[in-house]
Amino acid sequence: MDEVEVFVEIDAPPAVVWDALRSFEAYPEWDPIGRTVEGVSVGRDDRRGWSPTPGRGRRSVESSVVAVEPDRRLAWLDRFVVPFALDRYHEFRLEPIEDGRRTRLLQRETVRGALVPLVFDRARVERAFVAMNEAIAARAERAATATA
Repeated sequence: MDEVEVFVEIDAPPAVVWDALRSFEAYPEWDPIGRTVEGVSVGRDDRRGWSPTPGRGRRSVESSVVAVEPDRRLAWLDRFVVPFALDRYHEFRLEPIEDGRRTRLLQRETVRGALVPLVFDRARVERAFVAMNEAIAARAERAATATA
């Protein structure tokens, strides 16, 4: 098992950060990880299909949403090949700070399975999460400024 956690503080309230995070159709415009999210709404028991932006060379992954708490938490589970070969639990947590005017965003991924020592690159994942958190922050801060 391994885990990566990356935090960022955002100058926008949790509701604005949540809107940026769940605007799946816009991911190709800003997500440096290069994901697109297809055929999903943010509700429990929804199926999530991740596919890469063209040219990124990754395969699509089907994931199951395991937690949705609007303005607070979004989590899903990816399973590759067979259960326990490589399972990824991915989570975003939003915590209000400064009386709800700002947000502390946590992005966490926990990986388990027999393939983890062979395929999980902790440093690469951490760099990707830092970049994605910064992109979410920029998007949310622009939105917060536009509505102020």
